[in-house]
Amino acid sequence: MTHAMLKGSNVPLEATAVRAVLLWTPGPAGSGAPDIDVSALVLSTDGRVRSDEDFVFYNQPRHPSGKVWRLGKKRALDGLTDSIQADLAGLPAEVDRILIVASADGVPFEHVRGLRISLYDAAAAEGDPYAYFDVKPETGAETALICGELYRRGDAWKFRALGEGYSNGLVGLATDFGISVDESEPIHPSGEQTVPRPVAAAQPAPGYGYPQPPSQPPAPPAYGYPQPVPQPTSAPPAYGYPQPVPQPTSAPPGYGYPQPAAAAAIPDPYFKLPPQGPQFLGR
Repeated sequence: MTHAMLKGSNVPLEATAVRAVLLWTPGPAGSGAPDIDVSALVLSTDGRVRSDEDFVFYNQPRHPSGKVWRLGKKRALDGLTDSIQADLAGLPAEVDRILIVASADGVPFEHVRGLRISLYDAAAAEGDPYAYFDVKPETGAETALICGELYRRGDAWKFRALGEGYSNGLVGLATDFGISVDESEPIHPSGEQTVPRPVAAAQPAPGYGYPQPPSQPPAPPAYGYPQPVPQPTSAPPAYGYPQPVPQPTSAPPGYGYPQPAAAAAIPDPYFKLPPQGPQFLGR
């Protein structure tokens, strides 16, 4: 007999291994309907995970115990499915609950149609579900939903229909139950890195108020050739005025040649001696 469940109701489980199947109706292209992924959180008696390995999802599809795993997506007559299977009898005693979670990759669940979770006896290959619950978001803004939970009561297990939503997606939900999430590499169904790679910043062109880029040293000369003689640089010109260009001096005479003689002075034809006194006459 199949149990149609309401939110908050529970049913005892006779099966020791169960399969939780999430079903939804995909929308046409351009409708904004998101793709749905199923996950499981394996919780201890304190209501939290014991480590990050207690989170079973698309990037970690199998629990280390081998007793909880993700089966993957399939196409059904009514839509698409994604499933979690659990071997309840083989779980360690400290495991108290298993949350079955649906996430919509950042798109609100108001765009999801026909969301249902069904519980099957995993030992039966065919047959009707043991129970099902039509999940309805409370506000429509949720991007992750706890559809239901498998939980212990003494030596037996039960299933409770929940439908509790989170508006901050699978990351926010997982963090609330003790999962350490590195937000520099957010969870994404594609498994690809979604963080922009750092891009080197462009350097501003040198100008007023910016330091000039350092000059690169010249390449060394080829082996066997003489080194170039560095040319002296002229002093920087005075602010606003150019420096005078030094005039070249005459070249010194060549070595071993006589120096050119200076031109002889020409006497002045009008030059006369001053008048002489009588003391110089008759002598």
